[in-house]
Amino acid sequence: MGAGMDCQEIIKELKAHASEKYKANVIRMGIPEENSIGVAASVIRSFAKKIKKSQGLAFELWDTKYHEARMLSVLLMNPKETAEAEAESLLCDVASWDLCDHLCRNLFLKMKGRDAFITNWIQGPQLYKKRAAFVLIAGSVIHDKKLPDETVDGYLQLIMQYSDDEREHVKKAASSALKEIGKKNFHYNEEALMLAHEWMERGSKAQRWIGKDVVKELETMVKAEGRRRLISANTRMGKETMEEQSTGGSG
Repeated sequence: MGAGMDCQEIIKELKAHASEKYKANVIRMGIPEENSIGVAASVIRSFAKKIKKSQGLAFELWDTKYHEARMLSVLLMNPKETAEAEAESLLCDVASWDLCDHLCRNLFLKMKGRDAFITNWIQGPQLYKKRAAFVLIAGSVIHDKKLPDETVDGYLQLIMQYSDDEREHVKKAASSALKEIGKKNFHYNEEALMLAHEWMERGSKAQRWIGKDVVKELETMVKAEGRRRLISANTRMGKETMEEQSTGGSG
């Protein structure tokens, strides 16, 4: 695959790397068979490194409606050259959770309008817009080292207000967003756990599920040396940290 390939040549190359196994996986996520090629995500990422980034080519690939071409196109888009209206249009075309998350992590998260997306999308009924808002909250808390506490507090308020949604792809994303806030530091760990326990006792069915899922992960957090965020005490590094703290405390 060369850097100067056009849209049709790229589609032909993708089809040459297709397999029935991966095509079946794509179809299981709800993508129509006619829009499925069947290429592994690792192959798509490898292709993206060999193609020069281009907004024009990216949107040509997106317009083919092939799922894998759209996954590839996102990696070719420049966040600084992507308009907010284009982001809205892209998300309206989404029909699977993996493409939703892929757009969020590789494009929307890097755009200036990220917080406006979160605020607008989380309030609406559209499945993947609402999921995208929660995915962006999680991504922002993980990757933005300069994220002010007031913004995180605002995210918590949004989670409290808009997490009562029975749809699996929404409640799982809401749970993930609350978990990532709870891993920011011990203050937010306590805030997230308080909310989770409250939901377990008095929340709706969806909130009780989220609360249980969050508590299961956040009750075992520790602060490891050299790590910006909290980690689970059940991981290898977490266990080593617990042992070091125990030894240091008894000395």
